[in-house]
Amino acid sequence: MVLEVCAFNIQSAIIAEKVGAVRAELCDNPIEGGTTPSYGAIHATRRKISIELYPIIRPRAGSYFYDDDEFEIILKDIEMCRQAGCDGISVGIQNKDGTIDAGRLRMIVDAAYPMGVTCNRAFDAVPDAFAALETIIDCGCERILTSGLKSAAPDAMDFIHELVKKADDRIIIMPGAGINSGNIERMINATGAREFHTSGRIKMNDAATPEHYVSYQNPAILDIGNVYVSSEDELRKIVDILYSKRPVKE
Repeated sequence: MVLEVCAFNIQSAIIAEKVGAVRAELCDNPIEGGTTPSYGAIHATRRKISIELYPIIRPRAGSYFYDDDEFEIILKDIEMCRQAGCDGISVGIQNKDGTIDAGRLRMIVDAAYPMGVTCNRAFDAVPDAFAALETIIDCGCERILTSGLKSAAPDAMDFIHELVKKADDRIIIMPGAGINSGNIERMINATGAREFHTSGRIKMNDAATPEHYVSYQNPAILDIGNVYVSSEDELRKIVDILYSKRPVKE
């Protein structure tokens, strides 16, 4: 029973390690579903945390169909992650018809080695989930991050349970999206999954991080956006529940 934290910045990755998460999926642009973080962010985070680090490799928002130029960017970003000492990457790639691009996914897995590869929520955009499951297994990925083809994983517990059964320990099925301390126990019991993914995010100004406050903000400037950070209290509650479900070793 482990937790992967979707970390939108280095601060969230540090919180993830502090509460006992096993892995941080580092990414940028939370409003767009996550895109590739900068080299600086990856390098600094790798030096700051010792838990597993899996940056997302996604050059832009939108679909997971990429042209040749974008695919070249993906391969270069994978190389950057390997050189930075990352443990793996989170990535997804589709054909124009929405199916998983098996040829390019195999190229990604080969390029990433010896790093692990999580197929991200590109899986949730496929027309046939069980066909995609077999394709992703054949390509050599180690896990699938999925909301069960719904906007939130708690809305697809039965379907995720079916995925876990079909996977049959050939690949890890990791539910994510909409998971929190209020529903994690039901997710565990209903799905049979053993890895879970959440950001536990709140606005930076709502967090206990006064060192990030500024003393003055021009009220006429409204386009600065929001910074999101993982809630330490929320993640700790989830980790405590997950740990309570671990079998006792004799």
